[in-house]
Amino acid sequence: MILRTAKPKTLNLALQGGGAHGAFTWGVLDALLEESTFDIEGVSGTSAGAMNALCLAHGLMTGGRDGARETLARFWTSIAASSPFAAGDGGGEVSQSLKLMLQWTNHLSPEQLNPFDLNPLRDILGEQFDFARLRHESPIKLFIAATHANSGKLRLFRNHELSVDTLLASACLPTIHRTIMIDGEPYWDGGYSANPAVFPLAYQCASPDILLVLLTPLRYVETPVSAADIRQRLLELSFNSTFLREMRMFAHLREEAGSSWRPRWLPGGRLERRIGQLRFHAITADALLGELPADSKLAVNLPFFERLRDSGREHAQHWLDQHHGSLGKASTLDLGQLFY
Repeated sequence: MILRTAKPKTLNLALQGGGAHGAFTWGVLDALLEESTFDIEGVSGTSAGAMNALCLAHGLMTGGRDGARETLARFWTSIAASSPFAAGDGGGEVSQSLKLMLQWTNHLSPEQLNPFDLNPLRDILGEQFDFARLRHESPIKLFIAATHANSGKLRLFRNHELSVDTLLASACLPTIHRTIMIDGEPYWDGGYSANPAVFPLAYQCASPDILLVLLTPLRYVETPVSAADIRQRLLELSFNSTFLREMRMFAHLREEAGSSWRPRWLPGGRLERRIGQLRFHAITADALLGELPADSKLAVNLPFFERLRDSGREHAQHWLDQHHGSLGKASTLDLGQLFY
């Protein structure tokens, strides 16, 4: 890795959800935390991205950068150990027993499939994270996305609202998990309304640098043919549609701000100035994640998690070696090319 001694810069993170594929983001964060030349101001996360954001905030609060790396490793190891299904070999294949259970979700509700509401994730969150302390002492701003089940509206939970339930809401797939009730309102997975939400990082954080960590390919190589693959692609497209629209909006606003009739010496409005200041970056893994089995997002085993973590580290280190010098200076992502 290239030695860097520059003054620390500040970065915001937008972390996509993607089930087991979130272990890729674990690796990205692990590599970023090794760096000492930038700080993190805000993190927006959905589902698995929300879990990674939580690990990051809690670890930084309790033990600094090394503490965050340890918290991420402990969380993902615990998730792997909690699975009641047989572990795979790291290739992303799910067990036959899990496939059978998923088939039953087409006919039975979560209450019927799991009458005792057993949820290992709830236990892990309650055991490993001090939410009361996080609500007051988190060193970074968190924006945890969930979807209001009766309106489809995005709900962003911020630092003072953090709890086990807010994290469970962000990751609640309603065909598998029971609806999460918070203050009398029902919530489902945040991916239905934002995966992730980028606007809070733009409008509620000071740093203009936003790094997107994307788990859904921006472009697939092949078009699905089988009925199962078509259904999976439809699900992925629906989860990514709000993010694509939001990024297209940012691309359009930046284009409009750059082509404004206003003379350069005349200052624009606050929103226009902020949009013009934003610098976007991205770490993606289209080739790796796009080639995994469609149901690999549900593959819960440590070898698979570690494979994705190692790939995430490699991608992050490559991005840092290429673009670290651009942080605080220029975007390394062409929004118009990617999102128009």
